[in-house]
Amino acid sequence: MNYGVIFGGNSYEHEISIISAVVLKKVFRGEMSFIFCDENRRFWLISNDKMNAKTFSGGAYLKEKELFLRQGGFYHKGAFGEKPLNCEVFINLIHGRDGEDGKLASLCEFYGLKYIGPRIEASVLSFNKALTKLYAQKVGVKALPYTLLKRYDESSLSQSLEFPCIIKPARLGSSIGISVVNDKKELSYALDVSFEFDEEVLVEPFIKDIREFNLAGCKIKDEFVFSLIEEPKKKELLDFEQKYLSFSGHSKVSEATLSEEMKGKFKEAFVKIYEPLFRGALIRCDFFLIENEVYINEINPNPGSMANYLFEDFSVVLERLARSVSMGCEKRLKIEYAFLHSINGQKGKL
Repeated sequence: MNYGVIFGGNSYEHEISIISAVVLKKVFRGEMSFIFCDENRRFWLISNDKMNAKTFSGGAYLKEKELFLRQGGFYHKGAFGEKPLNCEVFINLIHGRDGEDGKLASLCEFYGLKYIGPRIEASVLSFNKALTKLYAQKVGVKALPYTLLKRYDESSLSQSLEFPCIIKPARLGSSIGISVVNDKKELSYALDVSFEFDEEVLVEPFIKDIREFNLAGCKIKDEFVFSLIEEPKKKELLDFEQKYLSFSGHSKVSEATLSEEMKGKFKEAFVKIYEPLFRGALIRCDFFLIENEVYINEINPNPGSMANYLFEDFSVVLERLARSVSMGCEKRLKIEYAFLHSINGQKGKL
């Protein structure tokens, strides 16, 4: 099977997406074509030997073939017209805006591409942290209480807050723009930082030494496939540097020390989150464990490097998921124009 890996995008997480694509090239055994979406949302076919940081940071990608979306896939210009890119399944590897907010999902649906990634509704709900909490409540998964502050709404900014708390942009991942605020004196600066990235920010209680766990997985046909459960090492909170400075060299991790009963609770919460909205995607859920109760922290519909390091045999999982999504696509309607024909057959035609 031939895969088209779509990465980049006009997003604060643009560079992380590039790193994810480079990592995927290293760890996945499938035949891949790499499709780079630049900051202007133009698509480029990047040859495998050019999949390195210098190609993108120095602008060398502009010398590669430009791609154009058409019904059924991507095309590039050849000597005798446009030629299709030979890809059976596409992988949405754009993090943040463009990839996780529903834009790319909409393009894939509109142009009839078969793809691994969150569908439109799943993208919308997981991209906005406030909507994620409402969704979790609906499906029966606990979430921390929160206050939503809006830069464009003065009344929301006058709400009283309890300290310590965490301030985070409502629509951003990769721990960008997040601050721990210990008292009111620190609040103004933390809000300025978060509002640089989003007009809405979430305020959550800060719980010292809270335990965090990550679980990735997907549903293939009628079977859920889970990764191991990771308890990431962190300082005060899991920030951008801890997540990504050694990202490209991310090695396999060890299973968290948990009872089988507790592992079952994490998997039960994952299934509630995943089914049915996230079918077709490999996602990672980040959980909190508070007094033996599981709380959702964040849904990562396009996790960094596809969370490959959490799986014993990542290539097998991704290949199985690809074959599953390749079997189905949105049903196309046949437009018969019966109603317009009936009108034209009457007096007083349109």
